[in-house]
Amino acid sequence: MASAGHAIRGSRVGAGPMGETERGDVAPRTRVSYWCANGHETTPAFALAHDVEPPESWDCPRCGFPAGLDRTAPPPPVRNEPYKTHLAYVKERRSDADGAALLDEALKALRRRRGEVLA
Repeated sequence: MASAGHAIRGSRVGAGPMGETERGDVAPRTRVSYWCANGHETTPAFALAHDVEPPESWDCPRCGFPAGLDRTAPPPPVRNEPYKTHLAYVKERRSDADGAALLDEALKALRRRRGEVLA
């Protein structure tokens, strides 16, 4: 035989006995349209406030591109830079000749510390 349990079915956390109307009035809202470079329209709802303007851009939930208020001129997609290793950044700052000179200097210092005879 199945146990009855103590779960309340068909309800959610925060729902009172009278439902949503017991919580009071909802703040007045406005919908603002944003368009991305792929032509997707997003219309999030914002609470009306006298001193607050909706943001200039919004992320498109369909493609992730930035979306703007102007349908004819949406913002361009963000250009992602490829991941660079530490070695790639070092090679941007130093030439191969600089690297060879630094390596030679470090090897000479190491050999001096070890007491090896330098040729």
